[in-house]
Amino acid sequence: MQRVIDVGVAAAVLVVTSPVLLAVGAVVAVRLGRPVLFRQERPGLHGRPFTLVKFRTMLDVDEERGLITDADRLTGLGRALRASSLDELPTMWNVLRGEMSLVGPRPLLMKYLDLYTPEQARRHLVRPGVTGLAQASGRNALSWAERLELDVWYVENRSLTLNARICARTVLILFRRHGITAPGDPTMPEFRGTKPLGDKDGDSA
Repeated sequence: MQRVIDVGVAAAVLVVTSPVLLAVGAVVAVRLGRPVLFRQERPGLHGRPFTLVKFRTMLDVDEERGLITDADRLTGLGRALRASSLDELPTMWNVLRGEMSLVGPRPLLMKYLDLYTPEQARRHLVRPGVTGLAQASGRNALSWAERLELDVWYVENRSLTLNARICARTVLILFRRHGITAPGDPTMPEFRGTKPLGDKDGDSA
C-alpha cells in the first residue's frame, strides 16, 4: 500500500510543481551555473547504492577564490532553496523509481555505512525517505545520536498512520523554518560515529 501511495503522490507532485521545477532550474542555471542538478551516490534499501537527485545549492570548489568548505560554497540562493526544501523536489523522481519512499530515514552518505553500530544500521531495513521522523522532530538541530535513534524507532514502528503524522509535522516545520542548520554548520556536521552511551552530546570528537 505504501508503494502505491508513494507513486501516486510523487507523480502528482512532479506534475503540479512542474512550473516551479522549471523556474528553479532556470534560476540555478543562471546563478550557480551547470549542472543544474546535484547527483550523488547514497545508500538505499539494505545499503544498496542509488543516485540521489536534487537541485544544486553550492558553487564548485575553487581554491583560488577560497571556496573550499560547504560554508564557503553555499550561496544565498542555496540557503533559500534548502530552507524551503525546494531543492528536494527532484527527489520525487527517486521515489517514482522505487529508490526512495515519501517517508523513511534520510539517505546519508556512503562513507557513513561502516561507522554505524549494528543497531543504527537497522535504518537501512526500509527505503530512505524524502522526509522522516528525524526531520519532523527537529531536522538538523538534532544530534547525530538523536537522529539515528529516531530512524531506528521509525523502522520498528512504521505504519501508514505514522507516515501521515510525519508528513503533517514536516509541513509545519517547513513553515516555521525550524532546524534548517546545526549550530556552527551550514547544514549538519560530518558523522564520525557515535560515542559510547553516557556521553552527553552523542557525537564523536
